[in-house]
Amino acid sequence: MASFGSSLLTLFETLLKVVGILLIFYGGVLAAGEIILYEVRKKPYSYAHIRRMFTDRILFGLEFLIAADVMVTVREPELGEILLLGAIVVIRSVLGYFLTKEMSEYHFKQ
Repeated sequence: MASFGSSLLTLFETLLKVVGILLIFYGGVLAAGEIILYEVRKKPYSYAHIRRMFTDRILFGLEFLIAADVMVTVREPELGEILLLGAIVVIRSVLGYFLTKEMSEYHFKQ
C-alpha cells in the first residue's frame, strides 16, 4: 500500500512539473507569435501587453513547479531534500515577487 502511495505522489509530481513547464513554454511561444504579428502585420498589441501576458504565464508555471518540489519533499522527507526545497522555494518566490512587481508596473503605465 505504501508503494501505491509513493507511486501516486510520483505521478502527481510529474504531472505538476509537466503542467508548469508547458505553461511557461506556451507563454513563450504565444508571446513570440504576438511579437511577430506586432512587427510584421502591425497588429494592435503593445510590448507591455505581451510582456504582462508572458510574465503571468511564467508566474503560473512557477507555482506548479514549486508544488512539484513540495511533492518530492513529501515523498522523500530527508534533511537534504528539505534544505533543497527551501532554497528552490526562496529562489522561485524571489523570481515571482519581482515578476509580479514588474507586471504591476506595466499595469500602471497603460
